[in-house]
Amino acid sequence: MAADWSDEELKESVRAYLGMMDAQREGRTINKANVYRDLASAFVTRTPKAFEYRMQNISYVLSLLGRPWLKGVAPAKNVGSNVAAKIESLIGEIENKPSAPIVALEIETRQRLKAPMPTAPAGEKRPASVTSSVTAYRRDPAVRAWVLLRANGVCECCGVAAPFLDSEGSPYLEVHHVRQLADGGSDRVSNTVALCPNCHRRMHFGADSATLTTELYSRVKELTPESKG
Repeated sequence: MAADWSDEELKESVRAYLGMMDAQREGRTINKANVYRDLASAFVTRTPKAFEYRMQNISYVLSLLGRPWLKGVAPAKNVGSNVAAKIESLIGEIENKPSAPIVALEIETRQRLKAPMPTAPAGEKRPASVTSSVTAYRRDPAVRAWVLLRANGVCECCGVAAPFLDSEGSPYLEVHHVRQLADGGSDRVSNTVALCPNCHRRMHFGADSATLTTELYSRVKELTPESKG
């Protein structure tokens, strides 16, 4: 039985993955096999195949965070919540963008969904509080207003009118950055759309989010694909 992955092995795997993501955004050619071989050379107890599968686990963690993953590295969900939580933390550490942890909760919830629950769980009457560092991004209210006015109460993804009115009687739409701010996207009208809540969640967590993104660039003429930099 293979030994548990060390923190160093996980950290270098995440670092290599994020490096490939940077290359993908810049349009540079990525030789994934060479990356896996280089990691296996640095950590001789692991094979290139082991690192390839670990990269798929990293894709899965990113999918749970609502972030895009590396093309050709499909998410593999066979990862324990503890390891996934470490990967989540390492992503924040390497990017210097810590956030509130959510991945372990998501994985454990999905595991519970697979088993019958004959009775309701007791839960916690007074849940314990957790303090964590969170990175937030300043957003320009003028950009938000412009995009909402551009949409004119209609979701720019599905083309359907906003599902309800907000407390001021305005059509409720949510502002979404097509290239996410966490991935270096700009806060400009050329990278921002107004979406209904359903499409917004679908853009972050849907299996077809990459396809929807491509469609958005065709549908919303003001959008411009962004590269890293």
